[in-house]
Amino acid sequence: MKRKTSYADSFAESYAMYRGTKSKALISPLEMPPEQRPRERLIDKGPLALSDSELLAILLNTGIKGKNVSQIAGELQRLLDLSNEIPPVKEIARLSGIGITKACTITAMLEFGRRKWGAFGAPVRNPAEIYSLVRHTADRKQERFISLSLNGAHEVLAVRVVTVGLVNKTIVHPREVFADLIQDRAAAFAVAHNHPSGRLLPSPEDDEITGRLQNAADILGLHFLDHVIFSETAWWSYRQSGKLSRKDDEANLNMW
Repeated sequence: MKRKTSYADSFAESYAMYRGTKSKALISPLEMPPEQRPRERLIDKGPLALSDSELLAILLNTGIKGKNVSQIAGELQRLLDLSNEIPPVKEIARLSGIGITKACTITAMLEFGRRKWGAFGAPVRNPAEIYSLVRHTADRKQERFISLSLNGAHEVLAVRVVTVGLVNKTIVHPREVFADLIQDRAAAFAVAHNHPSGRLLPSPEDDEITGRLQNAADILGLHFLDHVIFSETAWWSYRQSGKLSRKDDEANLNMW
């Protein structure tokens, strides 16, 4: 039977790696600066101060022998990143170190959060509100191209990761974006992607895909609100920069 390691031990091990310690001995949580303890940071600063993997690690609480809770949380985060919907319980339970009981807890938490405080129904009125819906993915080491499906009032119907790319590049085709929009019966949409480097200026490839999305949106009769490039601390908007416009902007962007 695998011996479970505690939340504190697992993060102590991670902190030892953070400090560059070569010893395998675990550092006591009491030796860790408070700002490096996810649970204490959650209490002191609130959930926005923590990364997705840290929040999941707190929820998971324990790791298993040979695999600390932060490693398990990282694997769970990757599964959730690649899922358009909440994954089935059995799929989450297949991750080593989770099991059916924890998978049920995770699924229930995700569904309750979606019902109670999810983005669905929230109006998107400016690029800052797009950023607030996607900024939790800014710490990812690979680019993620995200689409937001919106109704005629610019209320959120769905937020999806369309593709996951390389460290400095993501490859996306308009059909991948519009397939979900059509399925959602969206009247408008926005897209966003992170720059792991922290640089926010668009690349020639970013300009190209934005132009292709605008052309396709015009043909399909969908309103393309914006393309936002973001990092952990800031964002850049095609719309606000003047690089994305259309003839009916004045009529359709009264609240933008």
